[in-house]
Amino acid sequence: MNRIPRNADVYFAEGCGRCPLKATPQCKVHAWVGELKYLRGIVAKTELVEELKWGVPCYTYNGKNVAIIAAFKECCSISFFKGVLLPDPDRILVKPGENTQASRLIRFTSFDQIVDLEPSIHRLIGHAIDVERKGLQVALDAKQELVYPEELVSAFQRVNGLENSFEKLTPGRQRAYVLFFTAPKQSKTRTSRIEKCVAQILEGKGLHD
Repeated sequence: MNRIPRNADVYFAEGCGRCPLKATPQCKVHAWVGELKYLRGIVAKTELVEELKWGVPCYTYNGKNVAIIAAFKECCSISFFKGVLLPDPDRILVKPGENTQASRLIRFTSFDQIVDLEPSIHRLIGHAIDVERKGLQVALDAKQELVYPEELVSAFQRVNGLENSFEKLTPGRQRAYVLFFTAPKQSKTRTSRIEKCVAQILEGKGLHD
């Protein structure tokens, strides 16, 4: 790996900081810290660069987001932003939500599972780098009228049920959220807006409900 910014270590020590459980024993990152660090080690053997985005380790190639690792209550994962373009003969990639178009992830429920799948993970990372090297893009369905900001796509990958809840909103509510999220110029502000609306979206409410 080209570089490992010191601030990325904060995630493994304290969590992502998106909830009040940061730096407490109850933080879900601590339940999977061994598995997450092993995944980090796997990625460290590649050309990807580790950064801290949206509170989680994000791995990039020539400035393009390729993958993130994250912890959930029941599992940890590695997600590929353009996973739908990756060959998956082992059938280990799954959609984060039923309406997901581009991203795919692998869910892990044990340390041994990661070890067993390490060769496959390496191959997928290699293919993901090749996708960026070739400049390939995901052809979204025509019905995907809205262009989701990168920060919202990342939130879909990190928060269970968020994408499905968002897709169930009326088109008008979806558009209102996207316009609200994309208005700020700074990614930090866009992320903050999204995080503040997560609970509302999960409850099926619109921006102004």
